[in-house]
Amino acid sequence: MYIWTRTGSMPLLAGGNADGDAAMLETARFGLLIRHDDADREFAYDAGAEKALAEAKERGWTVVSMQNDFKVVFDL
Repeated sequence: MYIWTRTGSMPLLAGGNADGDAAMLETARFGLLIRHDDADREFAYDAGAEKALAEAKERGWTVVSMQNDFKVVFDL
């Protein structure tokens, strides 16, 4: 609700990558969770995002995998 008190409206889009971002994601109309799971091109660190990943399934947030989806987006 901090976003509401600061801006006067709820966000249309919120993006995050950890459990601490869940409160922000649940207030948005579209929640985007980045999953850092590519040890070859970046550090793989899903630790600290376990709850957010589980909640993403329940709430219908879009989860983007650094390993799988960024390969498609950036044709790497």
